[in-house]
Amino acid sequence: MSGTTDLAGDPNIGVYARVFEDIAVVHPQAPEDFRSVLREELDVDLLTTSIQGSEIIGSLLAGNSNGMVVSGLASDEERAALGEYREVYLLEGSMNAAGNVILANDYFAAVHPDMGVEVAEEIGSVLGVPVVRLSLGGIKTVGMAGFATNNGVLIHPRTGEAEIAALERVTDLPIGLGSVNMGSGLVGAGLLANSKGYVAGSFTSGFELGRIEEVFGLLE
Repeated sequence: MSGTTDLAGDPNIGVYARVFEDIAVVHPQAPEDFRSVLREELDVDLLTTSIQGSEIIGSLLAGNSNGMVVSGLASDEERAALGEYREVYLLEGSMNAAGNVILANDYFAAVHPDMGVEVAEEIGSVLGVPVVRLSLGGIKTVGMAGFATNNGVLIHPRTGEAEIAALERVTDLPIGLGSVNMGSGLVGAGLLANSKGYVAGSFTSGFELGRIEEVFGLLE
């Protein structure tokens, strides 16, 4: 049964790790109890690396089964570690926190609405998916305002009809409004999931967990 966890007391677990279908990327100093939860609940192997020397992996890395997009400030060693698993695209310029500005699964990617068209198209090419530029609930950092698995998309509870319609143009997956950590709409900051399971931040309520399971098709 999936549930909740934190990282050294911080329930914003999506800031510190990035989960794919086969691997989870975490910092080398991530606690063993956190690593164990990811292995057991999400059925993944672990890749340990920093990103630009930082532990906020989830904010600086995005991608899917085809490729990864990482901050252009990542070191050669960090890029090489990621490159063992996927093609890696470096996100350069001021909008380089890839995990914050990209929401992706194996079927689509949504990006910050102010991202350049050419950059968005390059991201779509690397990930092998159609791309849409949008906000969620008026929040432009879509990677934190939403979370997408290959089974569903959970988005900020204040997401408007026009934003949902834009998302529906690139995916047929179930789209649902939800929150984590007792009402936070930044679901990407407090959730780690793939098609096999999920783990939410430790403050997440039972009602919120039920909503996550419903949207991601994980009800038992």
